[in-house]
Amino acid sequence: MGEKLIAKNSSAFRDYAIIESLECGIELKGPEVKSLRDSRANLKDSFARIESSEVWLYNVHISPYLEASFFNLEPTRNRRLLLHKKEIKRLEDKVSQKGLSLVPLKLYFKNGRAKVELALVKGKRLYDKRRDLKKKQVDLEVKRALRRRG
Repeated sequence: MGEKLIAKNSSAFRDYAIIESLECGIELKGPEVKSLRDSRANLKDSFARIESSEVWLYNVHISPYLEASFFNLEPTRNRRLLLHKKEIKRLEDKVSQKGLSLVPLKLYFKNGRAKVELALVKGKRLYDKRRDLKKKQVDLEVKRALRRRG
């Protein structure tokens, strides 16, 4: 069946250095699943936090499903992520280190189930962002030069 990408958090790749990522399920209500099938979600400014041995996802905007009438929920409500206890404990130990956070990278359907790719990240400094931008420009120039020659 494969994967169907719903939303991608492109600012996460720019603002954070990704240390590791893992796939986890997300607890949703009926109208939210319908909205996701229409790709009506936004991961901008979203993050995850571990509270009382559960991982919660904050600020993910899932637009209300128009045909659901009064069953619609708040678009940015907190949603629980589904992980094994060992995974949660391991993430909790790593997040307790200085400067590490949990950020969703993408939201997608895999075999009919909604999944979130959650990443353990460390914030980039301004000079890191500049270095990455410069490296990207140099790589682009090299590709262009190779195309002209060949």
